[in-house]
Amino acid sequence: MSLIARLLRHKSVEQLQAEIGSRHDFRRVLGVWQLTAIGIGGIIGVGVFVLAGQQAALNAGPAVALSFIIAGIASAAAALCYAEFAGLIPVTGSAYTYSYATLGELIAWLIGWDLLLEYALIVAVVAIGWSGYVQAFLSSIGIVLPTWAQGAIGTGEGRVFNVIAAAITFAVAALLIFRTEWGARFNTFVVAVKVAAVLLVLGVGVFYINPANWHPFIPERVVGADGIGHFGYQGIATAAAVVFFAVFGYDTLTTAAEESKNPQRDLPRAVLLSLGISMAMYLAVSMVLTGIAHYSTLHTDAPVADAFKGLGLHWVAATISAAAVFGLISVLFAFMLGAARIWYALSRDGLLPGWFAKPHPVYGTPHRPTLALGVFTAVVAGLFPLDEVAKLVNIGVLSAFIVICGSVILLRVRKPHLQRS
Repeated sequence: MSLIARLLRHKSVEQLQAEIGSRHDFRRVLGVWQLTAIGIGGIIGVGVFVLAGQQAALNAGPAVALSFIIAGIASAAAALCYAEFAGLIPVTGSAYTYSYATLGELIAWLIGWDLLLEYALIVAVVAIGWSGYVQAFLSSIGIVLPTWAQGAIGTGEGRVFNVIAAAITFAVAALLIFRTEWGARFNTFVVAVKVAAVLLVLGVGVFYINPANWHPFIPERVVGADGIGHFGYQGIATAAAVVFFAVFGYDTLTTAAEESKNPQRDLPRAVLLSLGISMAMYLAVSMVLTGIAHYSTLHTDAPVADAFKGLGLHWVAATISAAAVFGLISVLFAFMLGAARIWYALSRDGLLPGWFAKPHPVYGTPHRPTLALGVFTAVVAGLFPLDEVAKLVNIGVLSAFIVICGSVILLRVRKPHLQRS
């Protein structure tokens, strides 16, 4: 076989479907609501308590709600493609496996590595941010870590290694090595806490809305000192581009296809449910937030909590802050789970050492990739500053979306007869 032929070879959809029944690598223990919780955990991070306020203050004003609608529509288009593939090819690997079936081995290998590094770096970024919140809390009760353990080199004099960031990534990896359903139950609980915090924001905030804060709904466009336009319709579009990266994460649940009880039915439902629920929460929070505080006051690190402090509701602000910190664990869980299963799929297909494609004999989990990722992300989170890691994240999202949407079109042309969910 020539080099070109090897690079373009692919597994057919029929071949992948035939392998499903004969393959028993993982235990099928996840139902539609556990899968949905994984998706919501990946989508809803601290962003729901931060992005809406910051983008209202910087770019869109109260019309940030329109920005979320635009971003949601764009993300929904990709979500429908993921849902179609998830029902058609319910195999672990997500975009990597889907591109292998349509575009060939070379593109699949590139997307696989792209997503693997993307997910791992997201874990590291979130862990570093989580460490900052936890250290602030510990400091408030009189507990201060040794200087060397507070952060990476370059983040402060005497700092060497971010111990808390490294510890949480390794702890999440350890949880995922054991039975998937244990981790899924814990994740569902964490997501429930996060959703409860959002409902608290809405339930309390709705009684403090001042409609005057919504006028003008679309502030007049201004040009900043940097020459960049803010507010107006350009500001709405700019904010939509920023928040778009906050409304992905549902792709992580498709990596758990082989652990789903009924993947052809549950995966498409979970993809759409997780995006729909998350978008409803983002939209509702943006409306309530810009209703209880003028958008110009929301350019802070914690705009939702600060808005409630401004109303004198310090207990609500404290509850939101605690839920935001606790809720970050579900983001770590979702992306660590996804990264380990993409690594496993690459190894099973011979694109990484086959040693990693051995499920745990007792727990039925991809323990070797999970352990390796735990070590890798712990080192990255411990040794590198947040901004350096964050710069590397976003390109993988766009690459995966482009490949998935293109693959759906290609497969509909090539094989219109396939039964789709």
